[in-house]
Amino acid sequence: MSHVTSYTERAKASLREQLLDAAAELLTHSGYIGLRMADVATAVGVSRQTVYNEFGSKSALVQAVALRTLAEFTDGIQRRLDEAGDVLTGVHAATAYTIEHAKENRLVSAVTGAQPAEDLLPLLTTRGQPVLNAATDMAEAYLRERLPDLADPRFVAETMTRLALSHLVLPTCSSTEAADRVCAVVGALIQS
Repeated sequence: MSHVTSYTERAKASLREQLLDAAAELLTHSGYIGLRMADVATAVGVSRQTVYNEFGSKSALVQAVALRTLAEFTDGIQRRLDEAGDVLTGVHAATAYTIEHAKENRLVSAVTGAQPAEDLLPLLTTRGQPVLNAATDMAEAYLRERLPDLADPRFVAETMTRLALSHLVLPTCSSTEAADRVCAVVGALIQS
């Protein structure tokens, strides 16, 4: 039996997405400190209390924006991993995609760009545990599936994720060169 979503459930999901869209847009301009729940509410045409009812706090709202952005990235990463003929090709494609997509994503660019909203940077660094965990979990599942005899897939997955994030946060080369570097390390780890 299929589940039919009620109008109320669809409206609530739509409102949540609208609030997340508004918050993401406002974050790109004002950062975390400048984000006001009242401004998010105004952008969507609801009361400030509605925003609080949906998310509970500004911190929870920003975390929800970060997790939704992460989901967008992980979808693209997973597609590249799945399409690859071998692990290192997948890691290369996923790393290059991550860095390139980050340049195109307004919120991530606000975090890592030339003029970053510095109060958002902790979403990828000191408060980046949810991002690190989710990305590492996905990489670990991929490695376990593709390399069932790999001795420590969690270690390799976390190393791969941390390297990709470091190239994202502090780029020193092109996305292709960064992907080459990540693959050099991952290649050494999966061969040992």
